[in-house]
Amino acid sequence: MDVACCDSGGNKMNLTKRKFDCLVIGAGGGGLRAALQLSQADASVGVVSKVFPTRSHTVAAQGGINAALANVLPDNWHWHMYDTIKGSDYLGDQDAIEYMCRAASNTVIELEHSGVPFSRLENGRIYQRAFGGQSQNFGGDQAARTCAAADRTGHAILHTLYQQNIHARTHFFDEYFALDLVKDEEGYILGAVAIEIETGIPLLIEAKTTLIATGGAGQLFYNNTNARINTGDGMAMALRAGIPMEDMEFFQFHPTGIAGKGMLISEGVRGEGGYLVNGEGERFMERYAPHAKDLASRDVVSRSIAIELKEGRGCGPDKDHVLLKVDHLDADIIKKRLPGIRDLSMTFAGVDPINAPIPVCPTAHYTMGGIPTNRHGQVVVPEHQGAEEPVPGLYAAGECACVSVHGANRLGGNSLLDIVVFGRAAGNHIIEYLKENRYHRPIAEESVDYALSRLARWDKKGDGESVDSIKTDLKKTMDKYCGVFRQEDVLKEGVEKVLAIEERLQHARLKDHSKIFNTARIEALELENLMDLAVATVCSALERKESRGAHSRIDYPERDDKNWLKHSLYFKEGRRLEYKPVHIKPLTVDSFPPKPRVY
Repeated sequence: MDVACCDSGGNKMNLTKRKFDCLVIGAGGGGLRAALQLSQADASVGVVSKVFPTRSHTVAAQGGINAALANVLPDNWHWHMYDTIKGSDYLGDQDAIEYMCRAASNTVIELEHSGVPFSRLENGRIYQRAFGGQSQNFGGDQAARTCAAADRTGHAILHTLYQQNIHARTHFFDEYFALDLVKDEEGYILGAVAIEIETGIPLLIEAKTTLIATGGAGQLFYNNTNARINTGDGMAMALRAGIPMEDMEFFQFHPTGIAGKGMLISEGVRGEGGYLVNGEGERFMERYAPHAKDLASRDVVSRSIAIELKEGRGCGPDKDHVLLKVDHLDADIIKKRLPGIRDLSMTFAGVDPINAPIPVCPTAHYTMGGIPTNRHGQVVVPEHQGAEEPVPGLYAAGECACVSVHGANRLGGNSLLDIVVFGRAAGNHIIEYLKENRYHRPIAEESVDYALSRLARWDKKGDGESVDSIKTDLKKTMDKYCGVFRQEDVLKEGVEKVLAIEERLQHARLKDHSKIFNTARIEALELENLMDLAVATVCSALERKESRGAHSRIDYPERDDKNWLKHSLYFKEGRRLEYKPVHIKPLTVDSFPPKPRVY
C-alpha cells in the first residue's frame, strides 16, 4: 500500500507502507527475544535492523549471563538481588531488580532448551564462572553465577534467538535505518519511518505497538568497546518524541579494554583467575578492594586503574596502561574457556596471553541510562504529582532502556540477563495490549512529514564541515570532559564544548552527492542522534553533585543519599532536568536500604 506524504521539497509523494501488530526496532537480544514471544503467539511482527541481525552488538558479549543456578557453588536469587542492588550503588529500582533476579534461572534454562550451547561441567550441568561484584550470603565469599558459552556467550544467544525467530516466521527488514517514530493526534505511538540503507528509499511501517531495542550509545566516546553501530538511535528517537532520558550521567567504563584499541577483554578473564598488575609488578587491587580484589565491581576497578595511571604506576614507555596476567594459568584452560579473548589479544595487542600479559586500560563500555520503562517494558513518563503514565503503544528493552536494574553501575553478566528477561516481559505485555487494541489507528500525517524531514536535511548540497570531523571532535570531547573522573569546572567546559559542536552540526553538509553512498547519510543521521545524547549526558553529569557508581566527582567525593537518591530525567525541549524517586520497595521481599559500599 501507499500513503501520500511530503518529499524533501514539500511536495506530495507516495510512500510505501507496511502494517504489523508490532514493530521491533533493533535485532539484538532484547528485540529478538520480544519478537520471538510475539511471533510464537501468532502476532505479526516486523523487525527493523540496520545490520544483519546476527551482527547486532549482543554478539560481542563475552563473559556470560547471570542466574543463581548453584551449579558450581551455593547460590540463590536473593543473593543475586543483593549484589545487583549493591552494585547499582543503591540507585537501581529494587522491584525491577527482584523481578529480574527471580526470573533469571528459568530464563537461562529456557535459552538452553532453545538451543544455546552453554559450556558444561563434567556432570553435564551448565558451567558457571566467577564474575565481579558477586557474592554468597549477602556479601560473603565469591559466588560463581555467570553461565557461559566459553567466552562467546552473546554470540551463542543471538544466533539461537535469530534461528528461533526464523522458525517462528518473524519478518525482518535487514539493513534498514529507523528515522523517527510516528504517532496519532492522541499521542499513541503507531510505528516508524525507516529507510532502506542500500537505496535510500523511505518506508512507513505502521504498527499497533512499537518496541525500541536499539542498544546503547558507546560511540559517544572515542575510546570504547562498542561497535560502530552503537549510536543510540532509539534513545534519540524517543528524545525527539518528547520522552526524557533517565540517568544519562551514568556511563560505565569497563576496566579492561585493550590499551590504545578499546576492544573488550572480558571480566571472565579475571573470573578464570587472571589478575591486574601495575608497572611495579604489584597486584594493586588488593589495596583498593581487599576482599574482592580483581573481582570488585567495574566502577571500582576502573577508578583504581585510573588512579594507578595518574600516580605514575602505569606500564609501558608512556605509563598509560596496566597488565592483565593470565600466563600463570594452564594453556588448556585458556584455549577452552577463553578462546575469543586469546584471538583478540593476539590480533589487536600482538600478545598471546598464554605467554605474556595483556595491556589494558579503562574504556567506555555500557549505557546505564536510557528510555524510562517499567518492568513490563512500557515506556513511562512523569505526569502530575509524580505519577508515571505509560506512553500508549510504546515499549523499550535492553541497553537503550532504563528499567532501572543497573542503577549507577552494572554488574557483569547482568546485561544479557536484562535483555532476555525484559524482552520477554515486553513481549508478554504487548500480547495483552493487542487484545484490547485490535485495530490500527490513523497516523497523524505531520508526524510522518517530520520523520522525513530528517532525511531531507541531508539531501541539500553544500560546502559545510564534514560529518566525520564533527563526530571525531564530539567523541574526543566526551573522553576529555566526561570520563572516569569528573569535576564541576571540567564538566561546565564540557557542556560548552558539546553545545558548540552541536551548533557546528547545524551547518554541516554532505559533500558531492554524485560521489556519495547512502551510508554517508546514515552516518550523518547517527551523528544527530549521538549529539542529542551527548548533550543529555554532560548536562545530567554536571547537575549530579555527588559520587555514585560510575559517576565519580572529584569535588563531591561522597555518595549523598539525602539529596541524590533519585533518578535524573533529561528533556530535550529546553534542556531541562527533572528528578524522580528510586523504587526502594521490592515486590515480595524485604528491601535493602542504602549502606556503605565496600568490596
